[in-house]
Amino acid sequence: MPDFDTLIYEKPEAGIARIWLNRPEARNAQDTHLLYELNDAFDIAMGDSEVKVVILAAKGPHFSAGHDLRDINNRSSEHKRVGTWSDDKWDGSEAYYCREKEIYEGFCRRWRDLAKPTIASVHGKSIAGGLMLIWPCDFVIASDDATFQDNTMYMGIPGVEYFAHPWEMGPRKAKELLFTGDKITAEEAKALGMVNHVVPRETLHDFTQTMAGRIASRPSMGLRLAKQSVNQAQDAQGFWSALQSAMSLQQLGHANNQIVHGRLVDPAGAQVIRDDAKR
Repeated sequence: MPDFDTLIYEKPEAGIARIWLNRPEARNAQDTHLLYELNDAFDIAMGDSEVKVVILAAKGPHFSAGHDLRDINNRSSEHKRVGTWSDDKWDGSEAYYCREKEIYEGFCRRWRDLAKPTIASVHGKSIAGGLMLIWPCDFVIASDDATFQDNTMYMGIPGVEYFAHPWEMGPRKAKELLFTGDKITAEEAKALGMVNHVVPRETLHDFTQTMAGRIASRPSMGLRLAKQSVNQAQDAQGFWSALQSAMSLQQLGHANNQIVHGRLVDPAGAQVIRDDAKR
């Protein structure tokens, strides 16, 4: 099995790959290194003809506390160009925009369109950037203690960079989630259509693996075509255009923060997010 610093990659049974987020001490907050490793792990699964479905799960008490805010201004410590939005000159505001286009919007779009089915197995808290790991997956199975939250509007930006909120929960609930920063429960998320199944915490991983096994028993070509057909229907409804528009507004929020606060995010809002992650 491949060796990662922030992930565990395994094949628990025939046809299934499982990727564990493995930064429990940071509540699986996503820094640049984790995101590039996760992209590499997905690539390994896509290139393995024995794998037909991929599970994304997490070690520790929570699925993900979101973006690692210590990494928010990281422009140069790690960059492996995997898209077309950047070159080797990795500085300035243009570079920051290109970085977000690659590792936030770009990775999420790429993972949403992976050729093989993906299942997010979610427990505990999923805050802000944690949603950007969940929403690109085809299935979401949540434990009964799972909660979902996007409080990034506190930082003077629209929400997380993969702005799928209206598609995941409808426009009015999306506005409530963003304007208040409040959590929604797993059962609420299921009622909104964002989650497929809610199960007891102690059965989460067994239930997810059983579901993955059922999917893995289907023809790989049929799975690919069915997934592509559903995603194309969503794109025809304006999904991708809406995400790109929201990404542009994200950068407007960052620019305003630079003028008003001298940094990319409102520092008071950043502290709110840190406090929420600790509760």
